[in-house]
Amino acid sequence: MLQDTEAPFRIHRLGIVMEEDPENPDEAWGVLNPACARSASGELYLFPRIVGDNNYSRIGIAKVIFNEDGDPCGVQRLGYALEPTESFEGNAHTAGVEDPRVTFVEALGVYVMTYTAYGPLGPRVALAVSEDLLEWRRLGLAKFSLGRGVDFDFYTNKDALIFPGLIADPEGRPSIAMIHRPTYDLSLAGGLAYKIVPKGVRDQRPSMWISYSPIDRIGRGLEGLTWFSDHQLLAEPQEPWEELKIGGGTPPVLTDLGWLVLFHGVSGEIVPGVDIQPNVHYSAGALVLDREDPTNVLYRSRAPILEPETELEREGIVSNVVFPTAIDDRGDRRMDVYYGMADSRIGAGKLLVPSRLPSKREAELVA
Repeated sequence: MLQDTEAPFRIHRLGIVMEEDPENPDEAWGVLNPACARSASGELYLFPRIVGDNNYSRIGIAKVIFNEDGDPCGVQRLGYALEPTESFEGNAHTAGVEDPRVTFVEALGVYVMTYTAYGPLGPRVALAVSEDLLEWRRLGLAKFSLGRGVDFDFYTNKDALIFPGLIADPEGRPSIAMIHRPTYDLSLAGGLAYKIVPKGVRDQRPSMWISYSPIDRIGRGLEGLTWFSDHQLLAEPQEPWEELKIGGGTPPVLTDLGWLVLFHGVSGEIVPGVDIQPNVHYSAGALVLDREDPTNVLYRSRAPILEPETELEREGIVSNVVFPTAIDDRGDRRMDVYYGMADSRIGAGKLLVPSRLPSKREAELVA
């Protein structure tokens, strides 16, 4: 795996594309962390997390508006894709469908949305599908088989990303692959906290995993898409800007270099039992994964490719946060990246994919 300090991936800010509507109480705590996808006719839709009082979250639908230069500059709101109506999407304090990602899976002929269901036992990965990006049907919570000596269903989990193409699982079966971020913290009655770590894992910090859903067991109704197995560790925290945890950002995009995945790293301090963390710092990096075997990391940025620098990225509901969750392939190696800014608004940036990765020698020289 190659790393560098002078990252070949850079995100150049284009500006804000969506802010809260002060006349809409549903948006009182901001709009943030969107998914995006192109319709069959080529229009770009954004799916922002919309947060009202008491951290009550919905997933909206908006059409992206572009300026004369072809850059995103605003949105037209079109309502909601999902609201927290199911038992697994609420608890005694609040409810939420949060931080969606959307991928068009050609083998299934549908758009697949992964989102965080903030339910009775904390955050869990849930899935929904759509044929037109406007009407969505829930499949339910993701279910994980036993693996590495533990039951992955015991873990809270979020930041799930679906690959658009089929990937062979460890047994060679064509599968839908998903990157996700389980945590190893468990709690017993009475408030006693402890950790159960999968076999072979030494780092107890939240990390990125890949799991698989073989295509032949998904079924015509797609309900089988919620079942995942063969869990493989993908990436663990390494650098100081990732010292607390890492997690998925944007869904994988296939480039000439391999699968490009943007991820987030968190530093600072986590205050236990608090939803709105006051002392964290979120930055973004890039991974390039092998086309055939995405557990093989070809490249990982050592330094952030985007970090909170502007006033609107440093001040908000959760300060010092940039959180990329959507990516739009514009062609000619240009990718538009949409990201949450301080958990309050949505920004866009332009990323140019390099023509090659740094050689091993080049990586050694700048390490």
